Amino acid sequence: MSGAERDAAENPERIVDPRVLRDVLGHFASGVTVVTAATAEGPIGFTCQSFHSLSLAPPLVAVAPARASRTWPRLREIGRFCVNVLAEGQDEVSQNFARSVPDKFAGVPWTPSAHGSPVLADVVAWIDGELWAEYDGGDHTIAVARVLDLGAHADRRPLLFHRGAYGLLRTEA
Repeated sequence: MSGAERDAAENPERIVDPRVLRDVLGHFASGVTVVTAATAEGPIGFTCQSFHSLSLAPPLVAVAPARASRTWPRLREIGRFCVNVLAEGQDEVSQNFARSVPDKFAGVPWTPSAHGSPVLADVVAWIDGELWAEYDGGDHTIAVARVLDLGAHADRRPLLFHRGAYGLLRTEA
């Protein structure tokens, strides 16, 4: 028996309960984003917590939409989208874009970016990009976008998500 076979026999692979995984990973605070795009029928978008910067050269970011998403295939087809980093107080915007409702943009002001994607009003930051690559991410797709344009508002604080609830960034004076 090889060393690897002996290790496998002595330490069988532990199966991780998805509920426990979600609970443990929920201890990692994340920002909340809404990914948007423009279509001939009007703007579309979805809430996405799985977002991060990836590369400075070339400038790349990544989002990870769920494979069950009905919105992501439409954004993929368009090839360009905007990642809107929500600000504190935009809990309802996050919740609205997380639902399957006909018009997620009802009552949500926005302006088009230079590339036509919706930039939501009052966000902390926005990153306009075009789809660069996609990778298998289990029950999610890892979508990498090349950054085309971006902007931020230093006077706003981000909306955070931690342990299943929205939170605020506290700053000590």
